[in-house]
Amino acid sequence: MKVSDRPELATTRLIKTVMAELSELPKGVQHLCLILPEEGDWPEVGHGVPGLEALQANFARRRNTTLGDTPVLVEMPGGILVSWVRVPAEGETFAVHTRLRDALKPLLAEQAERLHVAAYGPAAFRARMLAAAAYCVWLNATPLPTLKTKPQPKALIKLTLQGAAALPDLPRLRALAEANTLTRLLTLMPPNLLTPGRYRKEVASLVRQQGWQMTTYGLEKLRTLGAGAFVAVAQGSQPADAAIVKLVYDGAGKGRRRDIALVGKGICFDTGGHNLKPARYMSGMHEDMNGSAVVLGILLAATRLKLPLRLTVWLAVAENHLSPEAYTQNAVVTALNGTTIEVVHTDAEGRMVLADTLTLAARAKPDAILDFATLTGSMHTALGTRYSGVLSNRPALLAEAVAAGVATGERVCTFPLAADYAPALDSEIADVKQCTLEGEADHILAALFLKRFVDDRPWLHMDLSASRCKDGLGAVASEVTGFGVAWGLEMLARLPPHG
Repeated sequence: MKVSDRPELATTRLIKTVMAELSELPKGVQHLCLILPEEGDWPEVGHGVPGLEALQANFARRRNTTLGDTPVLVEMPGGILVSWVRVPAEGETFAVHTRLRDALKPLLAEQAERLHVAAYGPAAFRARMLAAAAYCVWLNATPLPTLKTKPQPKALIKLTLQGAAALPDLPRLRALAEANTLTRLLTLMPPNLLTPGRYRKEVASLVRQQGWQMTTYGLEKLRTLGAGAFVAVAQGSQPADAAIVKLVYDGAGKGRRRDIALVGKGICFDTGGHNLKPARYMSGMHEDMNGSAVVLGILLAATRLKLPLRLTVWLAVAENHLSPEAYTQNAVVTALNGTTIEVVHTDAEGRMVLADTLTLAARAKPDAILDFATLTGSMHTALGTRYSGVLSNRPALLAEAVAAGVATGERVCTFPLAADYAPALDSEIADVKQCTLEGEADHILAALFLKRFVDDRPWLHMDLSASRCKDGLGAVASEVTGFGVAWGLEMLARLPPHG
């Protein structure tokens, strides 16, 4: 169960696109998805589609009259399983992805080795639906890591798309699917297999495969630099393998237009430290490194697509354990930028490791900084698990963030960084409190805390409340969603030009 041993993350080995509409059931295919526009009267909209009579017979048996907004499964003669679905032509990406994911799920559940997808209707509709369906298939046909001893699920071998002459967006969508899969693979790894040291080895393997530059700031180097906020969290764990890892992809060459920094929280396990979490809330804390996995996914997608920009990725890799050396409430530590911090709650470790990591990122004066973290429970309370929250020191970035969410189907909600919240973090003994004990609006207070460490660079923070969603989210059928990868790649295109 080693991510670096799985360089080919997409499952399908062949895509075939043809102009002609499907007029008869394909030979040798046992799993078929038929996509029709939601607009138009039924059954006229399905006229000429193979298997329509069988679908109508299915309706008659169930005393139904039409194909509505829920996919319908029909088993054809010869054992062919057909999933019928109608999708709104002008539907938002999230709704389209959800509808297609639900239609494809029962087909992929049978571990189909060959899957045929056909779309009908106007040419633009067919092209959009086939591209979206391919993305959903690539995301959900890849077996996710398991340590079960029973035979592993089979991967899809061949995907055929029928109904469009060309689908130019497929390379981008395949790169996105592979990047999202990498994020989920890393996030799902158990904490005994993804310690900070082993995580760094996984990253080093990816560096060799992708040709990135890598610099590691180990604990001794961070102590020498004065990164007291990061060290305070990391000092309670053994072995001392925590580090800030810097990765660089430079696809801009001489014509550099943008220099973007991505920062990810990489807490491989969070006990809460001296303010120990109860069992209910400690379970799943191996996924507290999801923010770092998201930025790795974005970096992989940008590399595969050879985007013309410079990306510097900063991973704050550590654990938050309880030990005699662990940091305590009421301690005062000095962060890398000289800010003194009063520790209020040892379970607010994410903002501590991000403080020094953001300082390092800001010192390079990038055009923009985006950070990703499973940071606060209050964001879960505010939004649940179907949206993630974003906060920024630039209103224009918030507008672009919302637009990127609509475009990709990874929806975000904006929150304020209003100055009148800041006095809650006033300390009598230090420059700032790490948090409050009340917990009210902690997602806003956490972002206000982080804002102190970005040196007024254009900055946007994503609190990943949608990193895990029961029954899946949008295009993704698994509970761990990889949320933020598609959004992040879209945001890279929306950030202002260099200079």
